[in-house]
Amino acid sequence: MHDKPKNSISFKVHGRYALFTDPVTKIGGEKCSYHLPTYEAIKGVLKSIYWKPCFIWHVDKVRVMKSLRTQTKGTKPLVWSGGNSLAIYTFLHDVEYQVEAHFEWNEHRPELAKDHIDGKHFAIAKRSIERGGRQDIFLGTRDCQAYVEACEFGEGQGAYDDIDELGFGLMFHGFDYPDETGKNELYSRFWNATLKKGVLEFPRPEVCTVSRFIRPMLPKQFEDGDNFQSVEIEEARL
Repeated sequence: MHDKPKNSISFKVHGRYALFTDPVTKIGGEKCSYHLPTYEAIKGVLKSIYWKPCFIWHVDKVRVMKSLRTQTKGTKPLVWSGGNSLAIYTFLHDVEYQVEAHFEWNEHRPELAKDHIDGKHFAIAKRSIERGGRQDIFLGTRDCQAYVEACEFGEGQGAYDDIDELGFGLMFHGFDYPDETGKNELYSRFWNATLKKGVLEFPRPEVCTVSRFIRPMLPKQFEDGDNFQSVEIEEARL
């Protein structure tokens, strides 16, 4: 058994609906969720729990706790040009996952190195889980509100614990953002997803070999006291 990475946390996230898609290709009147959560979607949950630009969340694994169920609904999306249109969305229904993840320092942000105090960030992240996150939690889209709770990864009975292996083919993994790669370009990356004994073990972003260039992009700039606060200030707010 592999040792947990440093600064590892675990939690449960659950919701009535989820919609996991490739954000680049989901434009149009119909959207159909992947059967499994994407790395990017779970990373979004982690950022809503607690995030600072001095570190990067890495999703290690996700455990599927409830059976896969889908529900198709008609909805009326906002149309900027006016008029009415009906879109058909296929959601995952009644979902629950256990997540194990950890954070690492963002070496492409040397100007924020003074904020590298892992013990304080780790403590804030743990307390933020206990409080249900610092921002609204959602699964894939803001239409799918979710909730987080502290848990021990592996506890309880999962829906697919007794199934050796389920393959789901090529899936969207996540985005390579400029502030995490050091390149002024945005890429999407993909991987072949396999559920083993109910657990989805994600490869690290740099291991994914299938990617697609999207567009040039510059990293966001952070200024102390403007759009960035030190971990000491964050800790004092709790």
